[in-house]
Amino acid sequence: MNGRVSFVMLVIAVLAFACTRSNAPESLSSTKTPHKKGVAVASSLDVRVDDEVHFALRVHNDGDRKVEVNFPSGMTHDIAVLDESGRQVWRWSDGRLFTAAYQNKVLRSDDTLSFAESWTPPGPGRYTAVARLVSQNYPQEQRVQFAVR
Repeated sequence: MNGRVSFVMLVIAVLAFACTRSNAPESLSSTKTPHKKGVAVASSLDVRVDDEVHFALRVHNDGDRKVEVNFPSGMTHDIAVLDESGRQVWRWSDGRLFTAAYQNKVLRSDDTLSFAESWTPPGPGRYTAVARLVSQNYPQEQRVQFAVR
């Protein structure tokens, strides 16, 4: 009986310790880290139309400290194109395979990650590009409307 009480007390102590550890301060790569412009990571999407539609997703560290951007797989970004009624007409990642390996990219202060992709539109129309940074800790999404003539 004495061994049972000791075991129960040990389990309670371990649980109490684990609960207090989960409330510990977050690491420097957390989004709660103070930065000079209020955010650590910002993004932009540029769309240029000629014979094809060219997309340029840029992710920039606006903070004063380096950040580590974490990706759960080999997929770092994705771009989708929606027609005027909101239906998806193209997605960059469709039909592609990505490694299952976890990866990190370090962005020092004022560093930029750039991703460029192209799409051949089926015809004229008004579209919306939706670009996403597929990051676990700094997810970003940008939308840009454009027209193909």
